[in-house]
Amino acid sequence: MLDKLTGTYAPRPTAGPHKLRECLPLVILMRNRLKYALNGKEVQSILMQRLVKVDGKVRTDSTFPAGFMDAISIEKTGENFRLVYDTKGRFTVHRITAEEAKYKLCK
Repeated sequence: MLDKLTGTYAPRPTAGPHKLRECLPLVILMRNRLKYALNGKEVQSILMQRLVKVDGKVRTDSTFPAGFMDAISIEKTGENFRLVYDTKGRFTVHRITAEEAKYKLCK
């Protein structure tokens, strides 16, 4: 998830639909995984413009917990992603279509 040498602290996910150990905060997802921002302040400005949807709802909390099978949609770029596990149990971001992003698979 995070590499050892970048910093001492990591954002803690807020209370939400996924467990603490089974989720990824939006700030980590946008900054480290999708590379849409260089730092947390840029992620916060992207979220405050209401451009990011998680499972079809706009989320403005940078530490909102995104978890397994959540569909993340970014309005301006028109990209949609689903958060899934790889074979080693780590989160990976899988690109999906806009039609597929409307459905919640495992509920």
